[in-house]
Amino acid sequence: MQKKNTLRADAVKKYIVSWLKDYATNAKVNGFVVGISGGVDSAVTSTLCAETGLPTLCVEMPIHQAESHVSRGREHIEQLKKRFPNVSSVETNLTTVFEMFKSLVPAGESEIKHNLSLANTRARLRMTTLYYHGGINGLIVAGTGNKVEDFGVGFYTKYGDGGVDISPIADLMKSEVFQLADFMGVPNSILKAAPTDGLFGDDRSDEDQLGASYDELEWAMTQSENGKEEKEFSDRELEVFKIYKRLNFVNQHKMNAIPVCKIPHSIR
Repeated sequence: MQKKNTLRADAVKKYIVSWLKDYATNAKVNGFVVGISGGVDSAVTSTLCAETGLPTLCVEMPIHQAESHVSRGREHIEQLKKRFPNVSSVETNLTTVFEMFKSLVPAGESEIKHNLSLANTRARLRMTTLYYHGGINGLIVAGTGNKVEDFGVGFYTKYGDGGVDISPIADLMKSEVFQLADFMGVPNSILKAAPTDGLFGDDRSDEDQLGASYDELEWAMTQSENGKEEKEFSDRELEVFKIYKRLNFVNQHKMNAIPVCKIPHSIR
């Protein structure tokens, strides 16, 4: 598989920070709110927002969260607050809300579907919380999705972490996000941690769920965009390419506009 490209981190950082500041100014909002997970994507997004000089609210939203996720997120927030006076933070523990929700809905017949629905519910509770904090403070929600997640395999929750106002890093591959994180001084604990969505209350990684690493999926995404087909690969490359194509197909409903039933003028 091909070697990853080296990102011009300084130029990219300056461009995104300027884009964020211009957008917020034109939208006449005070600044940004970002959900902090303890992962590299939220760390990079919140740092970019902080670099604008505009108010940036970092929100912790634990729901039976693994301690390693919590400690990494807090380390990042404390570092960010020391570096940028415009950064503040708040914790909204959603565990009780989540447990109440679970007590009010049926489990369903499939344990797999039940657990996945609950995982997505966590993300949607967090989205609601971010918009609440944004609403009372005049802030817009900055998304933390990267390119391979948002436009490659659709690895996010519809109307959960996919429900945002702006997406500052959605044109960066995961490997590029890591390069930017390293350049901007994101804590080493985050840089070394295996990426995880944290939606199941344990330490399962994104790779465990996807069946391939981000480096492999980036490779497959590039091959697909270049018009390559399965017959051109073998062994692990073929396996990864099939994983990518399957996920890209089944998650098109997240990446495409909501279907609208257009009524013909002839029957109006």
